[in-house]
Amino acid sequence: MNVTLSEFLASSNERVDKVLDSLVPAANVEPRRLHQAIRWSMFAGGKRIRPCIVYAAGETFGADAEFLDRTAAGIEMIHTFSLIHDDLPAMDDDDLRRGRETCHKKFDEATAILAGDALHVMAFQTIAEDSSLCSDLRIRLVADIAAASGTPKGMVAGQQLDLEAEGRTIRIGELENIHSRKTGALISVSARAGAMIGAAADDELAVVQTYADRLGLLFQITDDLLDVTQETATLGKTAGKDVHASKATFPGHFGVEATREMAAKVCREAGDALKELDRETSLLEEIAEMILERSR
Repeated sequence: MNVTLSEFLASSNERVDKVLDSLVPAANVEPRRLHQAIRWSMFAGGKRIRPCIVYAAGETFGADAEFLDRTAAGIEMIHTFSLIHDDLPAMDDDDLRRGRETCHKKFDEATAILAGDALHVMAFQTIAEDSSLCSDLRIRLVADIAAASGTPKGMVAGQQLDLEAEGRTIRIGELENIHSRKTGALISVSARAGAMIGAAADDELAVVQTYADRLGLLFQITDDLLDVTQETATLGKTAGKDVHASKATFPGHFGVEATREMAAKVCREAGDALKELDRETSLLEEIAEMILERSR
């Protein structure tokens, strides 16, 4: 790798933000309130982890960034839609996201719902209209990303299971099942999508899938840890929210120290999976280590 991870992340963030800015309607385009709400949430300073994973996986398999741009942007649109809806009063009912008011607090609940709806469908339009990719690949990407976003094995299913688990004592298998969908599915498909655009072979895609599944689990474990170990000002969202809502979490099930040990183990497993690839994988390995060590 010719650049450091921090340089790669900064470059990827700048790149995907330019793509998103070109695709999302300007704030002065009617209906203005809707587009202002979309932009309020989309450009609120998110970490852009999922697009970075798309770019990193694509680069691992030799894809030029220009062929990854729209898929990276589309997945970030889906992620942002999920955050807007996740914060709604009927869901997690939060007032703070990325250090400022959530979409429904800044605008109103109906506008926030529509902003999420618009981003969700815009994501698939963005990928379907990507003329840099052949039609067969676009269809595969749309199908995979839709499956990771919806139900029964995607993000929406995970959110439903998470709501149903509130206030209950659940088994570890149920906990991992929830988070493999709610958080893991979209992270996992980000790596798979980048590899697909890089024309990875089927056996290589299987390895990427194993790595990405561990990466998604790692992200959720560290997210749970941050909720109980960091302050609101650091997180940019309400700290302790999971405990207050009686959410099913890894620290709630195992305790903080055991959860830290689990995170380190899952990170090692992600790195070990990549050893099966005859590729330069240091970038993907460093992303796993960064997620393990993140503070927000």
